Amino acid sequence: MAKRDYYEVLGVSKGASQEEIKKAYRKLAIKFHPDKNPDDHTAEEKFKEAAEAYEVLSDQQKRQRYDQFGHQGMNGGFGGGGGMNMEDIFSQFGDIFGGGGGGFESFFGGAGRQGGRRTRKGSNLRIKLKLNLEEIANGVEKKIKVKRYVACGTCGGNGAKNGTDMQTCGSCQGSGQVRKVVNTMLGQMVSTATCPTCNGEGRIVTKNCEACHGSGRELQEEVITINVPAGVMDGMQLSMSGKGNVPERGGVPGDLLIQIEEEEHPSLKRDGNNVIFDQYISFIDAALGSDIEVPTIGGRVKITIKPGTQSGEIFRLRGKGVKDINGYGKGDQLIHINVWTPKTLSSDERATLERLRDSNNFAPHPGKSDKGFFEKVKDYFQ
Repeated sequence: MAKRDYYEVLGVSKGASQEEIKKAYRKLAIKFHPDKNPDDHTAEEKFKEAAEAYEVLSDQQKRQRYDQFGHQGMNGGFGGGGGMNMEDIFSQFGDIFGGGGGGFESFFGGAGRQGGRRTRKGSNLRIKLKLNLEEIANGVEKKIKVKRYVACGTCGGNGAKNGTDMQTCGSCQGSGQVRKVVNTMLGQMVSTATCPTCNGEGRIVTKNCEACHGSGRELQEEVITINVPAGVMDGMQLSMSGKGNVPERGGVPGDLLIQIEEEEHPSLKRDGNNVIFDQYISFIDAALGSDIEVPTIGGRVKITIKPGTQSGEIFRLRGKGVKDINGYGKGDQLIHINVWTPKTLSSDERATLERLRDSNNFAPHPGKSDKGFFEKVKDYFQ
Protein backbone atom coordinates (compact mmCIF):
# COMPACT_ATOMS: atom_id res chain seq x y z
CA MET A 1 0.00 0.00 0.00
CA ALA A 2 1.42 3.39 -1.04
CA LYS A 3 2.30 5.85 1.68
CA ARG A 4 0.08 8.88 2.09
CA ASP A 5 1.49 12.35 1.62
CA TYR A 6 2.94 13.53 4.95
CA TYR A 7 1.14 16.88 4.75
CA GLU A 8 -2.12 15.03 4.13
CA VAL A 9 -1.44 12.76 7.13
CA LEU A 10 -1.11 15.75 9.47
CA GLY A 11 -3.84 17.73 7.73
CA VAL A 12 -1.69 20.79 7.03
CA SER A 13 -0.71 22.70 3.90
CA LYS A 14 2.75 22.55 2.33
CA GLY A 15 3.39 26.09 3.54
CA ALA A 16 2.52 25.26 7.15
CA SER A 17 4.76 26.70 9.87
CA GLN A 18 6.64 24.51 12.34
CA GLU A 19 4.20 25.52 15.07
CA GLU A 20 1.22 24.47 12.92
CA ILE A 21 2.90 21.13 12.16
CA LYS A 22 3.64 20.52 15.83
CA LYS A 23 0.08 21.41 16.86
CA ALA A 24 -1.41 19.10 14.18
CA TYR A 25 0.79 16.18 15.22
CA ARG A 26 0.01 16.69 18.91
CA LYS A 27 -3.71 16.60 18.16
CA LEU A 28 -3.45 13.34 16.17
CA ALA A 29 -1.10 11.69 18.65
CA ILE A 30 -3.51 12.38 21.51
CA LYS A 31 -6.42 11.08 19.43
CA PHE A 32 -4.76 7.82 18.43
CA HIS A 33 -2.52 7.24 21.46
CA PRO A 34 -2.39 3.54 22.52
CA ASP A 35 -3.40 4.37 26.09
CA LYS A 36 -6.60 5.92 24.76
CA ASN A 37 -7.22 3.18 22.18
CA PRO A 38 -6.21 -0.14 23.78
CA ASP A 39 -6.04 -3.14 21.41
CA ASP A 40 -7.02 -0.95 18.44
CA HIS A 41 -4.63 -1.86 15.62
CA THR A 42 -5.99 0.82 13.28
CA ALA A 43 -5.43 3.56 15.85
CA GLU A 44 -1.91 2.28 16.50
CA GLU A 45 -1.06 2.44 12.79
CA LYS A 46 -2.42 5.99 12.54
CA PHE A 47 -0.39 6.89 15.63
CA LYS A 48 2.78 5.59 13.93
CA GLU A 49 1.87 7.22 10.60
CA ALA A 50 1.47 10.62 12.27
CA ALA A 51 4.79 10.23 14.09
CA GLU A 52 6.56 9.32 10.85
CA ALA A 53 5.12 12.37 9.11
CA TYR A 54 6.10 14.62 12.02
CA GLU A 55 9.64 13.22 12.13
CA VAL A 56 10.20 14.43 8.55
CA LEU A 57 8.23 17.68 8.49
CA SER A 58 9.59 18.90 11.83
CA ASP A 59 13.16 18.59 10.56
CA GLN A 60 14.05 21.38 8.12
CA GLN A 61 16.55 19.32 6.09
CA LYS A 62 14.32 16.25 5.87
CA ARG A 63 11.34 18.42 4.97
CA GLN A 64 13.26 20.13 2.18
CA ARG A 65 14.37 16.75 0.79
CA TYR A 66 10.83 15.39 1.03
CA ASP A 67 9.40 18.46 -0.76
CA GLN A 68 11.90 17.94 -3.57
CA PHE A 69 11.89 14.17 -3.98
CA GLY A 70 8.81 12.84 -2.13
CA HIS A 71 8.83 9.45 -0.40
CA GLN A 72 11.48 8.11 -2.79
CA GLY A 73 13.84 10.80 -1.53
CA MET A 74 13.45 9.41 1.97
CA ASN A 75 14.03 5.91 0.47
CA GLY A 76 11.85 3.85 2.76
CA GLY A 77 14.31 2.53 5.34
CA PHE A 78 16.50 5.58 4.78
CA GLY A 79 15.02 8.12 7.15
CA GLY A 80 11.54 9.50 6.96
CA GLY A 81 10.31 7.20 9.72
CA GLY A 82 11.36 4.00 7.98
CA GLY A 83 8.84 1.90 9.93
CA MET A 84 9.01 3.61 13.33
CA ASN A 85 8.19 1.49 16.34
CA MET A 86 6.61 2.62 19.59
CA GLU A 87 9.95 2.88 21.37
CA ASP A 88 11.26 5.23 18.68
CA ILE A 89 8.18 7.42 18.92
CA PHE A 90 8.07 7.71 22.70
CA SER A 91 11.83 8.27 22.82
CA GLN A 92 11.91 11.02 20.20
CA PHE A 93 8.60 12.81 20.58
CA GLY A 94 7.38 12.16 24.11
CA ASP A 95 8.30 15.69 25.16
CA ILE A 96 5.78 17.16 22.76
CA PHE A 97 3.05 16.20 25.22
CA GLY A 98 4.76 17.70 28.27
CA GLY A 99 5.79 15.56 31.24
CA GLY A 100 9.45 14.93 30.33
CA GLY A 101 10.55 11.52 29.19
CA GLY A 102 7.42 10.68 27.27
CA GLY A 103 4.78 10.47 30.02
CA PHE A 104 1.13 11.02 29.00
CA GLU A 105 -0.32 10.91 32.48
CA SER A 106 -1.65 14.45 32.42
CA PHE A 107 -3.77 13.62 29.35
CA PHE A 108 -5.14 10.18 30.08
CA GLY A 109 -4.91 9.89 33.86
CA GLY A 110 -3.07 6.60 33.57
CA ALA A 111 0.37 5.48 34.57
CA GLY A 112 1.73 6.07 31.11
CA ARG A 113 3.28 3.48 28.85
CA GLN A 114 4.96 0.46 30.40
CA GLY A 115 5.21 2.09 33.82
CA GLY A 116 6.44 5.35 32.24
CA ARG A 117 10.11 4.37 31.92
CA ARG A 118 12.07 6.66 29.73
CA THR A 119 13.49 5.10 26.60
CA ARG A 120 16.70 6.74 25.47
CA LYS A 121 18.00 6.96 21.95
CA GLY A 122 21.67 6.64 21.07
CA SER A 123 23.68 9.09 19.01
CA ASN A 124 23.69 9.13 15.22
CA LEU A 125 26.68 8.19 13.10
CA ARG A 126 27.64 10.23 10.03
CA ILE A 127 29.63 9.00 7.06
CA LYS A 128 30.39 10.19 3.53
CA LEU A 129 29.85 7.84 0.61
CA LYS A 130 31.55 8.51 -2.72
CA LEU A 131 29.74 7.28 -5.83
CA ASN A 132 30.66 7.46 -9.50
CA LEU A 133 28.20 8.45 -12.21
CA GLU A 134 27.48 4.84 -13.20
CA GLU A 135 26.52 3.94 -9.62
CA ILE A 136 24.32 7.01 -9.28
CA ALA A 137 22.60 6.43 -12.61
CA ASN A 138 21.41 2.90 -11.86
CA GLY A 139 21.55 2.57 -8.07
CA VAL A 140 24.07 0.42 -6.25
CA GLU A 141 24.58 -1.81 -3.23
CA LYS A 142 27.56 -0.80 -1.10
CA LYS A 143 29.12 -2.65 1.82
CA ILE A 144 30.99 -0.43 4.27
CA LYS A 145 32.76 -0.96 7.58
CA VAL A 146 31.43 1.12 10.45
CA LYS A 147 32.61 1.29 14.07
CA ARG A 148 29.58 1.68 16.32
CA TYR A 149 28.58 1.06 19.91
CA VAL A 150 26.44 -2.06 20.34
CA ALA A 151 24.97 -3.71 23.42
CA CYS A 152 27.58 -5.41 25.62
CA GLY A 153 27.58 -9.13 24.94
CA THR A 154 28.45 -9.96 28.56
CA CYS A 155 25.70 -8.11 30.41
CA GLY A 156 23.19 -7.83 27.60
CA GLY A 157 23.37 -4.05 27.66
CA ASN A 158 22.20 -3.17 31.17
CA GLY A 159 25.70 -2.55 32.56
CA ALA A 160 25.26 -4.87 35.55
CA LYS A 161 27.59 -7.71 36.51
CA ASN A 162 26.26 -10.97 35.03
CA GLY A 163 23.38 -8.91 33.65
CA THR A 164 21.37 -9.39 36.85
CA ASP A 165 22.92 -7.24 39.60
CA MET A 166 20.28 -4.53 39.60
CA GLN A 167 17.65 -3.35 42.04
CA THR A 168 14.45 -1.36 41.67
CA CYS A 169 14.91 2.36 42.18
CA GLY A 170 13.48 3.38 45.55
CA SER A 171 12.72 6.93 44.47
CA CYS A 172 10.33 6.07 41.65
CA GLN A 173 9.55 2.43 42.54
CA GLY A 174 10.74 1.36 39.11
CA SER A 175 8.55 3.67 37.03
CA GLY A 176 11.44 5.87 35.89
CA GLN A 177 9.39 8.97 36.69
CA VAL A 178 8.33 11.00 39.69
CA ARG A 179 4.93 12.64 39.96
CA LYS A 180 4.19 16.11 41.13
CA VAL A 181 0.69 17.42 42.02
CA VAL A 182 0.20 21.18 41.79
CA ASN A 183 -2.93 22.98 43.03
CA THR A 184 -4.09 25.65 40.59
CA MET A 185 -7.22 27.75 40.08
CA LEU A 186 -8.43 25.08 37.66
CA GLY A 187 -7.89 22.29 40.16
CA GLN A 188 -5.11 19.81 40.67
CA MET A 189 -2.65 19.37 37.78
CA VAL A 190 -0.48 16.26 37.61
CA SER A 191 2.93 16.48 35.95
CA THR A 192 5.69 13.95 35.60
CA ALA A 193 9.44 14.29 35.37
CA THR A 194 12.37 11.94 34.84
CA CYS A 195 13.52 10.37 38.09
CA PRO A 196 16.82 12.04 39.08
CA THR A 197 18.02 8.99 41.02
CA CYS A 198 17.95 6.42 38.20
CA ASN A 199 17.85 8.86 35.26
CA GLY A 200 14.56 7.36 34.13
CA GLU A 201 15.76 3.76 33.98
CA GLY A 202 13.67 2.54 36.92
CA ARG A 203 16.51 0.36 38.17
CA ILE A 204 19.93 0.93 39.73
CA VAL A 205 23.06 -1.12 39.02
CA THR A 206 24.54 -2.57 42.22
CA LYS A 207 27.65 -4.12 40.62
CA ASN A 208 29.09 -2.97 37.31
CA CYS A 209 29.73 -5.39 34.46
CA GLU A 210 33.48 -5.99 34.25
CA ALA A 211 33.52 -6.18 30.45
CA CYS A 212 31.95 -2.78 29.76
CA HIS A 213 32.61 -1.17 33.17
CA GLY A 214 28.92 -0.47 33.62
CA SER A 215 28.30 1.35 30.33
CA GLY A 216 26.28 -1.53 28.87
CA ARG A 217 27.88 -1.20 25.46
CA GLU A 218 31.03 -1.98 23.52
CA LEU A 219 32.64 -0.64 20.34
CA GLN A 220 32.52 -3.04 17.39
CA GLU A 221 33.33 -2.90 13.70
CA GLU A 222 30.38 -3.94 11.59
CA VAL A 223 29.89 -4.41 7.84
CA ILE A 224 26.69 -2.63 6.80
CA THR A 225 24.98 -3.04 3.44
CA ILE A 226 23.64 0.20 1.96
CA ASN A 227 21.17 0.01 -0.92
CA VAL A 228 21.54 3.38 -2.64
CA PRO A 229 18.61 4.25 -4.92
CA ALA A 230 19.24 5.46 -8.46
CA GLY A 231 19.19 9.21 -9.03
CA VAL A 232 20.68 10.46 -5.75
CA MET A 233 22.46 13.79 -5.93
CA ASP A 234 25.65 15.24 -4.53
CA GLY A 235 25.04 16.48 -0.99
CA MET A 236 21.89 14.40 -0.45
CA GLN A 237 21.66 12.69 2.93
CA LEU A 238 20.28 9.20 3.36
CA SER A 239 19.47 7.64 6.71
CA MET A 240 19.43 4.06 7.96
CA SER A 241 17.27 3.75 11.06
CA GLY A 242 18.79 1.91 14.03
CA LYS A 243 22.31 1.65 12.59
CA GLY A 244 23.85 4.29 14.86
CA ASN A 245 25.18 3.95 18.41
CA VAL A 246 23.35 2.19 21.22
CA PRO A 247 23.05 4.46 24.30
CA GLU A 248 24.59 3.51 27.62
CA ARG A 249 22.69 0.86 29.61
CA GLY A 250 20.01 0.14 27.06
CA GLY A 251 17.66 2.00 24.76
CA VAL A 252 17.13 2.33 21.03
CA PRO A 253 20.12 2.86 18.73
CA GLY A 254 20.57 6.06 16.78
CA ASP A 255 20.64 6.28 12.98
CA LEU A 256 23.37 6.06 10.37
CA LEU A 257 23.39 9.23 8.27
CA ILE A 258 24.99 8.86 4.84
CA GLN A 259 25.99 11.94 2.85
CA ILE A 260 26.37 11.36 -0.88
CA GLU A 261 29.46 12.64 -2.69
CA GLU A 262 29.35 12.44 -6.48
CA GLU A 263 32.72 11.79 -8.11
CA GLU A 264 33.48 13.77 -11.25
CA HIS A 265 33.31 11.74 -14.48
CA PRO A 266 36.28 12.23 -16.83
CA SER A 267 34.12 13.15 -19.84
CA LEU A 268 30.40 13.19 -18.95
CA LYS A 269 28.69 16.01 -17.08
CA ARG A 270 25.44 15.53 -15.20
CA ASP A 271 22.60 18.02 -15.54
CA GLY A 272 19.71 16.77 -13.38
CA ASN A 273 18.72 13.44 -14.92
CA ASN A 274 20.38 14.25 -18.24
CA VAL A 275 24.02 13.69 -19.17
CA ILE A 276 25.98 16.15 -21.32
CA PHE A 277 28.92 15.26 -23.57
CA ASP A 278 31.00 17.61 -25.75
CA GLN A 279 32.06 15.87 -28.97
CA TYR A 280 34.72 17.51 -31.14
CA ILE A 281 34.83 16.59 -34.82
CA SER A 282 37.07 17.74 -37.67
CA PHE A 283 35.94 20.12 -40.36
CA ILE A 284 36.32 17.24 -42.85
CA ASP A 285 34.02 14.92 -40.86
CA ALA A 286 31.48 17.71 -40.49
CA ALA A 287 31.43 18.31 -44.23
CA LEU A 288 31.60 14.71 -45.48
CA GLY A 289 29.92 12.89 -42.58
CA SER A 290 31.35 10.10 -40.44
CA ASP A 291 30.55 7.35 -37.94
CA ILE A 292 32.08 7.97 -34.53
CA GLU A 293 31.93 6.40 -31.04
CA VAL A 294 30.97 8.39 -27.95
CA PRO A 295 31.10 7.40 -24.26
CA THR A 296 27.86 6.85 -22.33
CA ILE A 297 27.08 5.64 -18.82
CA GLY A 298 26.57 2.12 -20.16
CA GLY A 299 29.62 2.05 -22.46
CA ARG A 300 30.59 3.42 -25.85
CA VAL A 301 27.98 3.69 -28.60
CA LYS A 302 28.24 4.60 -32.30
CA ILE A 303 26.51 7.65 -33.75
CA THR A 304 26.37 8.92 -37.33
CA ILE A 305 27.52 12.41 -38.21
CA LYS A 306 25.56 13.43 -41.30
CA PRO A 307 27.26 15.41 -44.11
CA GLY A 308 26.86 19.14 -43.50
CA THR A 309 26.63 18.88 -39.70
CA GLN A 310 27.03 22.30 -38.10
CA SER A 311 28.95 23.19 -34.97
CA GLY A 312 26.54 23.53 -32.05
CA GLU A 313 24.14 20.80 -33.18
CA ILE A 314 22.85 18.57 -30.40
CA PHE A 315 22.31 14.82 -30.70
CA ARG A 316 19.98 13.11 -28.24
CA LEU A 317 20.42 9.53 -27.01
CA ARG A 318 17.12 8.74 -25.33
CA GLY A 319 17.22 6.84 -22.04
CA LYS A 320 21.00 7.09 -21.73
CA GLY A 321 20.87 9.41 -18.73
CA VAL A 322 20.22 8.93 -15.00
CA LYS A 323 17.21 7.15 -13.51
CA ASP A 324 14.80 9.52 -11.80
CA ILE A 325 14.83 9.12 -8.02
CA ASN A 326 11.03 9.23 -7.96
CA GLY A 327 10.78 6.48 -10.57
CA TYR A 328 9.73 8.70 -13.49
CA GLY A 329 11.86 7.03 -16.16
CA LYS A 330 15.39 8.01 -17.18
CA GLY A 331 17.03 11.11 -18.53
CA ASP A 332 18.80 11.39 -21.89
CA GLN A 333 22.34 11.95 -23.05
CA LEU A 334 22.81 15.14 -25.05
CA ILE A 335 25.82 15.30 -27.35
CA HIS A 336 26.96 18.81 -28.21
CA ILE A 337 28.84 18.86 -31.53
CA ASN A 338 31.85 21.17 -31.78
CA VAL A 339 33.59 21.50 -35.16
CA TRP A 340 37.31 21.79 -34.52
CA THR A 341 39.16 24.45 -36.47
CA PRO A 342 42.88 23.68 -36.88
CA LYS A 343 45.17 26.29 -35.33
CA THR A 344 48.23 25.54 -37.49
CA LEU A 345 48.40 24.55 -41.16
CA SER A 346 51.13 23.22 -43.42
CA SER A 347 51.89 25.09 -46.63
CA ASP A 348 50.09 22.43 -48.72
CA GLU A 349 47.01 22.55 -46.44
CA ARG A 350 46.92 26.32 -46.59
CA ALA A 351 47.20 26.27 -50.38
CA THR A 352 44.35 23.77 -50.67
CA LEU A 353 42.07 25.86 -48.44
CA GLU A 354 43.00 29.07 -50.33
CA ARG A 355 41.75 27.44 -53.55
CA LEU A 356 38.44 26.68 -51.80
CA ARG A 357 38.04 30.06 -50.07
CA ASP A 358 36.02 31.63 -52.87
CA SER A 359 33.86 28.54 -53.51
CA ASN A 360 30.17 29.34 -53.03
CA ASN A 361 29.66 26.08 -51.08
CA PHE A 362 32.09 27.28 -48.39
CA ALA A 363 30.33 30.59 -47.81
CA PRO A 364 27.86 30.56 -44.86
CA HIS A 365 24.22 30.33 -46.01
CA PRO A 366 22.18 29.73 -42.82
CA GLY A 367 18.53 28.98 -43.47
CA LYS A 368 15.49 29.07 -41.23
CA SER A 369 16.14 25.47 -40.21
CA ASP A 370 19.65 26.35 -39.00
CA LYS A 371 18.86 27.42 -35.45
CA GLY A 372 21.34 28.96 -33.07
CA PHE A 373 22.71 27.05 -30.08
CA PHE A 374 20.27 28.47 -27.53
CA GLU A 375 17.27 27.73 -29.72
CA LYS A 376 18.48 24.14 -30.11
CA VAL A 377 18.94 23.70 -26.35
CA LYS A 378 15.49 25.19 -25.75
CA ASP A 379 13.96 22.69 -28.20
CA TYR A 380 15.56 19.72 -26.45
CA PHE A 381 14.38 20.73 -22.98
CA GLN A 382 10.78 21.52 -23.91
